[in-house]
Amino acid sequence: MGAGAGVRAAKLVGAPVVRREDERILRGRARYLDDIELPRQAHAAFVRSVHAHARLTAVRAPETAEGLVAVFTADELGERVRPFPVQAPDGATVADAGHPVLAGEEVRYAGQPIALVLAESRALAEDAAELVEVDYEPLDPVVDPRRAGERLLEWSRSSGDVEGAFARSARVVRGRYALPRLVAAPIETRGAIAAHDPGTDRLTVWCSAQDPHRPLAQLSHILGRADDTIRVVVPEVGGAFGSKGVVGAEVPAIAVAAIDLGRPVKWAEDRLENFQAAYQGRGMDGDVELALDREGRILAVRARLLADLGAYLYSTTAIPPHTAAMLMCGVYDIAAAEVELVGARTNKVPTGPYRGAGRPEAAYFLERAVDDAARALGADPVALRRVNLVRSFPHDTPLGWTYDSGDYERCLDVALELSAGAPPPSGSGLRGTGVGMYVERAGGMWESAEATVEPSGRVVIRSSSSPHGQGHETTFAQIAADRLGVPIGDVVLRFGDSDVVPRGVGTFASRSTAMGGSAIVLALDRVIARARALAAHLLGADVDTVVWEDGHFTARGGGTLSLGDVAAAAYQPERLPAGTDVGLHASARFRSPLIFSSGAYAATVEIDPDTGILRVLHVAGVDDGGTIVNPLLAHGQVLGGIAQGLGECLVEEAVHDEAGQLRTASFADYSLLTAAEMPALAIGDVQTPSPYNPLGAKGLGEGGAIGSLPALANAVADALGGRHVDPPYSAEKLWLASREAAER
Repeated sequence: MGAGAGVRAAKLVGAPVVRREDERILRGRARYLDDIELPRQAHAAFVRSVHAHARLTAVRAPETAEGLVAVFTADELGERVRPFPVQAPDGATVADAGHPVLAGEEVRYAGQPIALVLAESRALAEDAAELVEVDYEPLDPVVDPRRAGERLLEWSRSSGDVEGAFARSARVVRGRYALPRLVAAPIETRGAIAAHDPGTDRLTVWCSAQDPHRPLAQLSHILGRADDTIRVVVPEVGGAFGSKGVVGAEVPAIAVAAIDLGRPVKWAEDRLENFQAAYQGRGMDGDVELALDREGRILAVRARLLADLGAYLYSTTAIPPHTAAMLMCGVYDIAAAEVELVGARTNKVPTGPYRGAGRPEAAYFLERAVDDAARALGADPVALRRVNLVRSFPHDTPLGWTYDSGDYERCLDVALELSAGAPPPSGSGLRGTGVGMYVERAGGMWESAEATVEPSGRVVIRSSSSPHGQGHETTFAQIAADRLGVPIGDVVLRFGDSDVVPRGVGTFASRSTAMGGSAIVLALDRVIARARALAAHLLGADVDTVVWEDGHFTARGGGTLSLGDVAAAAYQPERLPAGTDVGLHASARFRSPLIFSSGAYAATVEIDPDTGILRVLHVAGVDDGGTIVNPLLAHGQVLGGIAQGLGECLVEEAVHDEAGQLRTASFADYSLLTAAEMPALAIGDVQTPSPYNPLGAKGLGEGGAIGSLPALANAVADALGGRHVDPPYSAEKLWLASREAAER
């Protein structure tokens, strides 16, 4: 009998299995980008612009410096590199403003890379970079997106009788809401190593990224190289939160240097560079109007969204604001909508996806408007939401998306039940409660997987999805072990090497379980089908009489083989039917329309009117991510998302001054929440499986960051008697607002 024979594996999908990857990570056995050292490796440092906007008139490299290897500027790179490719959302117009690799005649944000300096060590490279002289002609920077003269993105959509709805409405509510820019601040900053084999003309790039195939495609475009001449390897990744979906401009620069020098080149970003030059998130304003009838039904929504996109477009810069625009109907059954989106060019580092990537913005704009509408109508905000919820699925929104499944009212009910656990009032502060609901775009496009059952009976899964903290290695092993009826310890996962794993779209937008997991299911089903045919041959039975159950094949007339038995035979040609390939292997590509997660959050806060200090007393969060494979990991994802959502509300803001300089360029000025600021939490879930994939899964990784934001914002407004304040909720802001509210 093969490995695992006689073992009936317990059902694992839905079980709170502890993360397998934590064993090596917590013991310091994981290998991150900066742990990799190659022979003859040169180290990179970048000269970065000190101005937010200026002409470059000269760049002079030092003739000699200790350990200096080479200096590259835009002139040295020449036509061997192109600006970054730009992804245009459906129906959008985007400018030809792809981010350049190194600045040439002009710099457009403080921190933009101008020159690449290579030396024998990182310290020597940084020392030599200080010797590079740059002559600038400063230009006036544009910092306020509302005063920007250039547009990098334009999109609009209108459906239904918007004008008629506003004309016949009983009440029109208008509001202006804004979210600041944020820094993703992963524990591990960005970095890459490039090495070139001149004999095969093969470029290998190790990089801290969210997946291997998107960086490969980006580098292929920028470097003008066929993608089969590039290999991308993603080692262990210490977090990303969306900020590593596009390689930095620094990566193609070190790739060219590695080719020219004939030796590997390593770049590991320091924290200051990460603050200045890694793309930031959010940075959007919304002017929102709701038309309501006398019963509180929302007849139409009209919105104008303005996104501060920064100086250039990275490949995905336009995606988050477009997602926000498309979600401006939220969980509500609104018949008519008109949304205009403008992406302004400012002299700041570009923006890009950050946890939620447009969903928190949409939820914040719309949910604040709904609360303002309830206040204007004298209605209960929960009751107003109930009147307007989508209740029938699939549901087509007027903006063009189809919600696959959901139970929005159940999410709201559970969130309200959980919020009953909030502590009682202290009696000394301004207490407020608020709810916020959301819909999240997830899944979509395609993903691939390969499955091999080895002669030993062990199962090797190669997935195009790639982990950077989510727990793929555990979740995908649960799916495979359940499907094959084998012990979870017999399942091995392979990720992150473009030479090893099949092509795919990658890990972002809460899509890994629904897309990557479903691709694994399809591949495993094909393995089972092939193994069943082979089992029938080995048992001398007709394939239609062989039953597959719990990892075993049983012939109706008698005889049983484990999957391990069949796998062992699959590698012995003499035991196979004529014309049968050796081995037990299958691959699959899974495609799906977009799927839509949802949720409801409730928050309780208290503001000290004497100091303006905000205390978040309680947050209740309920997310519908469809079928949940691992509730322990799902719970952890929600906790992390809530922490980032509360951070956005309480302390986080990337601040640029009038000269375009980032004034929050370190953790001394840009705060992150600590455990001390986390409130009491109550987390629940609702599971309405998606009909679009075999697991019924949707997405859960971003719900906490989406739902906590509008819930807390509405609670703050409630505590202030309806006065609106945009986050972050500093003590100064809230003290002034509470005084003004008291005076009114």
